[in-house]
Amino acid sequence: MSLQKSVKERFFHALGFEVLALAICAPLGAWLLGYSLVHMGALTLMISLIAMSWNMAFNALFDRAQRRMGFQRTLGARAVHAALFEIGLVLAVVPLAAWWLGIGLWEAFVLDIAIVLFFLPYTFAFNWTYDYLRTLVIARKKRISAA
Repeated sequence: MSLQKSVKERFFHALGFEVLALAICAPLGAWLLGYSLVHMGALTLMISLIAMSWNMAFNALFDRAQRRMGFQRTLGARAVHAALFEIGLVLAVVPLAAWWLGIGLWEAFVLDIAIVLFFLPYTFAFNWTYDYLRTLVIARKKRISAA
């Protein structure tokens, strides 16, 4: 699999990740936490914009590290990828959630732990599926251009 991805592809990847996450998280968060869909949707959108920016930057750094170190995207590497991504996101999201929801940092941290418990498998599954589908698309393009 080629690790060279354009800025356009990185944006497409991050946008797909965030749109699907928004569609799941805003209504679920509003229902579980008792906030209006608009209030929770706004927070989810803010977090999404932060996450999308972080996703693009982090994946570029991870790809660079993979090229330099020469490791494969094994199950373990994918687990490390997902965990490191979520740790960075926690550091940005907890203060925002505390402020927006009018709760303490500890409560926001506990809420974020619940979010991470959703996003760890979501991130893993989304990226694995994306990489698989990307491989199919690249192979198809190569077949078409060779014909």
